[in-house]
Amino acid sequence: MSTAGRSPEDAPAASDIATQLETAGFVRLVSAADADSLAGAGVLARALDAVDTPFQVSVARPWASADRTTDADVAVALGPVGIDGDVTLSGVSESASATAFEAARELDIESADPILALAGAQATTRPTTSPLADIAGLDRRPGVAVPTAELADGLAHTTLTHAPFSGDPDAARAALDGIDSAADDHGRRVASLLALSVLSTETASERAAETIGRVVHPYDGGPFETIGGYADVLDATVKEDPGTAVALALGHDLHDEALDAWRRHARSAHAAIEAATTGRYDGLLVVRDDGDVPVETVARLFRDVRSPEPVVLALTDGRAAAVATPEIEIDLGSVFDDAIDSLGAGAAFGTPRRAVASAEAETADVIMSIREAIQG
Repeated sequence: MSTAGRSPEDAPAASDIATQLETAGFVRLVSAADADSLAGAGVLARALDAVDTPFQVSVARPWASADRTTDADVAVALGPVGIDGDVTLSGVSESASATAFEAARELDIESADPILALAGAQATTRPTTSPLADIAGLDRRPGVAVPTAELADGLAHTTLTHAPFSGDPDAARAALDGIDSAADDHGRRVASLLALSVLSTETASERAAETIGRVVHPYDGGPFETIGGYADVLDATVKEDPGTAVALALGHDLHDEALDAWRRHARSAHAAIEAATTGRYDGLLVVRDDGDVPVETVARLFRDVRSPEPVVLALTDGRAAAVATPEIEIDLGSVFDDAIDSLGAGAAFGTPRRAVASAEAETADVIMSIREAIQG
């Protein structure tokens, strides 16, 4: 059956969060598998560590084994995690990491990390300007939001967009060959190359032009070359290797391990996009793949780059993920709840704009149940 406890949209005040945390003997932080939720958990965990409050961090997805119990003085749910937390930062009305940062400043201002919080906020679909950048003292620069100094590596493995050379460093390197690395406008030329590569394909959607802006003109700095690149690593790694992702968010030096997980995740996602079977319905694009593919990332990239429909549903055996464009009036969390309930086996949780589920049913039955739930 579907998992109860969907999060409210409005985040509590930072002062209220801090009040609950500062009196707790033990805090359990349960994060959804996305960069914003993970960054929020990391920001709070670092503040709790600074004030000597014991804590535990776990990552939740319906199909993964994770500790989502609430046996703690205070349980904090960040993002859609399938529990009713004593404190809930849903990330819907406001970035979970931005809210966590304000609460962390109330607990211990010195330990509050604006760079980690900014990376989390950058991973959302909200405007890319943020007061966190001013607090961190960061500026934008020409170029692309990748986490590596080697541009071919960054362009091939970014999961912020999908281009013809995605997943293939040699192809990305060949695409960069015509750009003079010593040119004064090198960064702008690379950004233009990426934008044209994404937008000039026959499969590019109208939305691709809107979303490419999140990949160019990045904030410079952080542990991974750019803040957008940091966000990309957090998001890919928490889906690919949650243990490494949590350690990274806590401040441990796992730079190389996180980049390895990011590359694996990117290769899997980009290959799945090219191999996917698609079906178009009124308001819905269905994307089907076989094997252990990252359905959440595949759904998001299809929505942002290829889909002519406002909702994308990505499925593989036993797993489903859906995302919607910001303007559509639909609650995907409720849709998945209803669909999994009708199937009678599985678990689901989500927000109005994204949802994930495990489903012990035939793929065709999952598609039909979700279509019926969307249509009301």
